[in-house]
Amino acid sequence: MKSLKKLIILPVLLLGLMVSAQETANRFFYELTYKPKKDSAKIEKVMTTLDITKDKSLYRDFTLVAQDSILKVEVEAMQKAGVFKDISKSFKTPKFSEKIYKFYPEMKIQYMEKIANGFTPQNIAYNEDVKFNWSILSDKVKIGTYTTQKATTEFGGRKWTAWFSTDIPFQDGPYKFYGLPGLIVKIEDDGGNYSWELKGNKKIENFSDITYAETISGSGGKTLEMPREKFEKTFNEFKKDPFSSMRPLMNPEMMSKNIPGMNMTVADAVKKQEQAYKDFFNANDNPIELPIIKDKKKK
Repeated sequence: MKSLKKLIILPVLLLGLMVSAQETANRFFYELTYKPKKDSAKIEKVMTTLDITKDKSLYRDFTLVAQDSILKVEVEAMQKAGVFKDISKSFKTPKFSEKIYKFYPEMKIQYMEKIANGFTPQNIAYNEDVKFNWSILSDKVKIGTYTTQKATTEFGGRKWTAWFSTDIPFQDGPYKFYGLPGLIVKIEDDGGNYSWELKGNKKIENFSDITYAETISGSGGKTLEMPREKFEKTFNEFKKDPFSSMRPLMNPEMMSKNIPGMNMTVADAVKKQEQAYKDFFNANDNPIELPIIKDKKKK
């Protein structure tokens, strides 16, 4: 019973215990149009953001950030009433779960995901030093209110065309892209798989790179850094069995307990969450960066 209480109540108890430094950020909204299935013509769209502060930038799916205020109201109402209820149906699941930091001025990139570590979410990340070999061309075009200039590069097994504007003095862009003499306003690959286009911007006075949801779930804490090869192995193992680290901690008695406010047992909730993970990871088999195929040397 003690473990069950920890599983259900711990996220709420963590509320307010984690404080992240707040600062001012320039938030740029990019609409991402992408093809989730490589063998399908179907496309989807999602809003992503690039938050730029004086010493770093952060790229992520905007879905969770946009729902922060709603979640806060719901959680505070539960705290006040002293009654737990299932609010998961009130919120949308992000299409992309990664966070990508670029640290200035070196432009070191950190790619971050979350996995389970027992009952506690764990941030894992790899760091890399990406150097883009841009070819800046003379072509210019108006995109929105910005006059942009064309540039091309190759990255992640794809050929990319970018349009940047020197009117916006940030040598940054969505995802891992950076290094042009102005902010990237639009970038797309030649196969029509991924395309980001700047749709707006605003200043965030009290910026935090940790969302309210991450704060109350305990997933806004320290990040375990590892080499990229180990990161990919660890994350792929998590995708195959998201509850592998949690399952040994859940005995039959605990699994049979009813969860307050959800009209289901812990076993039902685990099964439901496993299916949610499966649906999430199977929704996209067309990664931004194509897998590197290593040549096998003949002996």
